[in-house]
Amino acid sequence: MQTDAVHQSQFVVLNESTTPVLSRLSYHAEEPFAVTVAFRTERGRWIEWTFARDLLVDGIDEPAGLGDVRIRPDLSEDEDFLTLEIESPDGYASFELEVEDVRTFLDASYELVPLGEESAHFDVDGLIEEISNV
Repeated sequence: MQTDAVHQSQFVVLNESTTPVLSRLSYHAEEPFAVTVAFRTERGRWIEWTFARDLLVDGIDEPAGLGDVRIRPDLSEDEDFLTLEIESPDGYASFELEVEDVRTFLDASYELVPLGEESAHFDVDGLIEEISNV
């Protein structure tokens, strides 16, 4: 069975809270440049943020990101974790991810679309059609 998506779920602690929150990283081959992180709310809804896969790749080894999403391995006290910061006009959240889990997720995404070959998998015509129909 072939799939065109990779999902990885884990419990994370947001903003140094004591209660873990279910989170999910997702990658879809039809959106080869992007990954999505989602958090499940108390009411069962998912809040999603989509950002560049390259940001996650770069953030494993060094701080990455200047905008709403930043990956900071230097903020975690334990080198086996990295901190993902998300900011918007509505608020700020940070949580830690295990580096090994992120590497496993990225490796699975590379099996769908190898790093550096995203352009070959991107449907420009489909995007133009989608934008034109709005």
